Amino acid sequence: MDVIALTGVDLGLAASLLLLLSVLSVMLSLGLERKIIFFGCRMTAQLLLIGLVLRFLFASGSLLLVLLMSTIMLLAAGREVQARQKRKIIGLSGYLISVCAMFVSSFSVTVLALVVIIQVKPWYTPQYAIPLLGMLLGNTMTGIALALDRMTDQLHGRRGEVEQRLLLGQSWQEASSDIRRDCMRTGMMPIINSMAAAGLVSLPGMMTGQILGGTPPVEAVKYQILIMFLIAAGTGFGVVSAIWMSGLHLFDARHRLRLEILKSDKV
Repeated sequence: MDVIALTGVDLGLAASLLLLLSVLSVMLSLGLERKIIFFGCRMTAQLLLIGLVLRFLFASGSLLLVLLMSTIMLLAAGREVQARQKRKIIGLSGYLISVCAMFVSSFSVTVLALVVIIQVKPWYTPQYAIPLLGMLLGNTMTGIALALDRMTDQLHGRRGEVEQRLLLGQSWQEASSDIRRDCMRTGMMPIINSMAAAGLVSLPGMMTGQILGGTPPVEAVKYQILIMFLIAAGTGFGVVSAIWMSGLHLFDARHRLRLEILKSDKV
């Protein structure tokens, strides 16, 4: 069965639902109408642009272009992780923590999947590499951002307790162990919930897209299972690395808490 092509009118009808939502936001005084319209337009522009870029990228199949595109995606994901935190580590260090965590969670797992599991040849085939990396970046980003945000918030709120434990002779790892464990659980919970609901409550996006594209349902399910496993593993690795790296920056070599390196955003 061929895919039914969507027209501009079809997309316009879908967009009208956002307009209705914006009107509802105004009526209920939610203050979200501008964000709904702005980010809806921004999302549309970004997806149209990436569609043009991917068409050129798929046609070329160049390793250099795939790496360039992947790097841009990674840097953008790192920025999004940092932007979602209420209290950020100031300077370049905070951004690098986000980028490095996303690299661990997505880049390394994507390369492993392409080379060892899927075994596509060449491994950088853009039709596989870019969508797979995009799904991993988009899904692991949420867990890492949640974990980092909770880490800085907990250390700020429980500063007195942590500093007392440090004064009693504990290392920073010991003084913050329960906080770090709680942050890791927070970061991993979304993907755990997604795995619990997949197939029973929801049909994940990749599987739905493949089925709409004519892929046999069983084959689509196999790919979705693979993706869910990769996202879960990547999120776990990324969260653990992000929490560890942030701990190294929030405590100095003499095991003193350094909350002065945090910048708080107004919410």
